[in-house]
Amino acid sequence: MEILVILVPLALMLGLAGLVAFLWSLRSGQYDDLDGAAWRAIADDEPPREAPAKR
Repeated sequence: MEILVILVPLALMLGLAGLVAFLWSLRSGQYDDLDGAAWRAIADDEPPREAPAKR
């Protein structure tokens, strides 16, 4: 039971650290453009290369 003296504050600190990280990500704009990243992943930016001409 003495281990609970260590584990409970540790769990609370880790939860608080996760909450702080989440709030930081909200304020820094990490979730502003969710659709843009999805479209950039599947967009074909480069035109297909042509086969070199045979001599």
